[in-house]
Amino acid sequence: MMDANRDQAPADDPMPQPPQPPAPGDCCHSGCTFCVEDMYQDELERYRAALKAWRERHGEG
Repeated sequence: MMDANRDQAPADDPMPQPPQPPAPGDCCHSGCTFCVEDMYQDELERYRAALKAWRERHGEG
């Protein structure tokens, strides 16, 4: 949901940006130890936690 507070975030505390998902074909489906899909899910979890904390700091949580 868009709201005015998001656009008024201080420059020293910008809103976290979501990670870029892997492109189709980035995963080779060979069971790599560090699969791009798994790394994306880890980045997504960190993003969600950072976004939650950011929203709490800005009175949106």
